Amino acid sequence: MIQKSYDGSPTLYIVPTPIGNLEDITLRALNILKEVDVIFAEDTRTTKQLLNHFKINNKLISSHLYNENQNEEKEIDYLKQGKNIAVVSDRGTPVISDPGYILVKNAIKNGYNVVCLPGPTALIPAFVMSGLSGGPFLFYGFLNNKESKRKKELENIKNYPYPIAIYEAPHRLIKTLNNIYEILGNRKIAIVREISKKYEEVIRDNVENILKTVENLKGEIVIIIDGNKEIKTFDNLSIQEHINLYIEDGLTKNEAIKKVAKERNVPKSTIYNEYHKK
Repeated sequence: MIQKSYDGSPTLYIVPTPIGNLEDITLRALNILKEVDVIFAEDTRTTKQLLNHFKINNKLISSHLYNENQNEEKEIDYLKQGKNIAVVSDRGTPVISDPGYILVKNAIKNGYNVVCLPGPTALIPAFVMSGLSGGPFLFYGFLNNKESKRKKELENIKNYPYPIAIYEAPHRLIKTLNNIYEILGNRKIAIVREISKKYEEVIRDNVENILKTVENLKGEIVIIIDGNKEIKTFDNLSIQEHINLYIEDGLTKNEAIKKVAKERNVPKSTIYNEYHKK
């Protein structure tokens, strides 16, 4: 299905809102919030404060993590009537570690336009200010609340060669830093908190040093973890090393052989024979 975003048909707008400084909102976001027929908001109280600040009076419907499924029919009813909808989270861009995905998926499934406005997000400023890289990176979002699962997630990404961005809650920060130290080692990291707010702060050091000095940090926190500098690219790996790397990550031997063959753009039989060569 090809979407013609601006053909005048009913549209679901994903509207980023400020993560701190209210001046970060775009003129386009303000216009959309004024012009749509209804706004689905993660917390109507928070959004009402934003709308009041900019003198916007629009209908709000609560749509959060625990009731988003129940809003699917309501969403489609509005779109069927030719009405436009905006979706906002408390702050930042919806869907990215926030509610909104179910409404987006539902609108697409029913053939309606989905338009996401560019705007505030904690991820990009944190990555840029980390000073760890200007190239590829991995956005992971929140790690699991349960420590055993959190450690497994870190095991799964420990060999990633580029920086990794995660979100974290203040009350879990120290535990997560200890897990990072245990699983990933003494990596360089940057803790970026309260982005665009009065107490914005960036702490750059290795995990061990940060653990000695950081406590009771508050606010919205993003952690940028340096990539694994010890992992070689496959161009510098032998076929044996390349396959074993994926086996260590949990793939079966045949899955690893197939993946290596694809990455090296050579027949699977060639990789298989080379791997089993005495």
